[in-house]
Amino acid sequence: MAPFNLETCARDYKDDGTNILLDANENAYGPSLASADVDTTRGVLGSLDPLGLHRYPDPHQRDLKQLLCDLRNTLAHTERTLTPDNLFVGVGSDEAVDALLRCFCVPGRDRILTCPPTYGMYSVAAQVNDVAIVSVPLLPAPDFALDVAAVSAALSDESSNIKITYLCSPGNPTGSLLAKADIQQILAHPTWNGIVVLDEAYIDFAPDDASLASLAAEYPNLVVLQTLSKAFGMAGIRLGAAFASPPVARLLNSLKAPYNISSPNSALAACALRDNGLAVMRRNRAHIVAQRERLLRELPTIDGVGRLRGGTESNFLLFEMLDAQGRPDTAIALSVYQRLAETQGVVVRFRGREHGCNGCLRITVGTEDEVTKFLDALRTQLAEVRGAGAVNGAVEENKERGANGVVA
Repeated sequence: MAPFNLETCARDYKDDGTNILLDANENAYGPSLASADVDTTRGVLGSLDPLGLHRYPDPHQRDLKQLLCDLRNTLAHTERTLTPDNLFVGVGSDEAVDALLRCFCVPGRDRILTCPPTYGMYSVAAQVNDVAIVSVPLLPAPDFALDVAAVSAALSDESSNIKITYLCSPGNPTGSLLAKADIQQILAHPTWNGIVVLDEAYIDFAPDDASLASLAAEYPNLVVLQTLSKAFGMAGIRLGAAFASPPVARLLNSLKAPYNISSPNSALAACALRDNGLAVMRRNRAHIVAQRERLLRELPTIDGVGRLRGGTESNFLLFEMLDAQGRPDTAIALSVYQRLAETQGVVVRFRGREHGCNGCLRITVGTEDEVTKFLDALRTQLAEVRGAGAVNGAVEENKERGANGVVA
């Protein structure tokens, strides 16, 4: 197990309002709020008095849950429909990640299974809850597919005490969708009695009907996590959801704080999930997809940028940085990451030490202007770093600045 480190947040570069933040997979085009829902003279949602701020918020949030069900009841994967009884809403999907561990794992005895490279919060939450981790890496890039045989074998080992399998689709940092058939094969494991958690934080950047959330109405051992932080551009309200079978949803709801979702946040989320808000989300998503396509065209034309590793079903891309011989180079990637932030105010994410991500940077898709500035800065900094011929190893170790942290 890695040494204990209190610095779990990767955004050490503070935003002074001028930095270009392409590190946390936020939506640079803003929240999914229609102009009719925002009164600029009186604040968001106009007067907040009708929200009853002198009262505690609704502890059940059934109206909000119904809007989430309406969004995902597409009948694309099952004829069964989700109801508010299938929902837990929390402070981001991270609350559900932690709550599931507390529900199903005995500290010091049980384990979870993860498939690196993957979202760092699973391991952080496991450490906090004294739960060990079994790692079964994804198959090699560029597909980063689920290694079904290896996962099944790990789950078949009764001595491993694996209670939860955390899967991420589209993956972070891979940007790749996991195959529905592979996930269903894990769900149908003949002997393992545990929970499969499918994290779909970036699902709205994938093709329509890609979400498997509705399958939570069919599989009692499936939990699907989603968030309004990404495509909906609502990272600031910290609103996430877990779709699950009613018994699992009841456990999660029993475990949470009584009033974990504030009235203003609930109202903002509801605005984003109604027709006007969905229209804004889809319009902003179209802008992001256009800039994603631009990055896919222009990044490979920069000398020193290597292959795309992973998929394109997200609002970020994972690209290699190369040495002078054309090989992926982790030291160069780290140096470029540092120089972009320190000298250009452009913050991306270093992923070069994660499994299968040698020499890689993860780049969030920003606005047209942000993408232009990033491409110019990368072209300059990459040329300078490669021209130097080497990167100081001491700098690499001492200046990583949270490169393995867990911001988004």
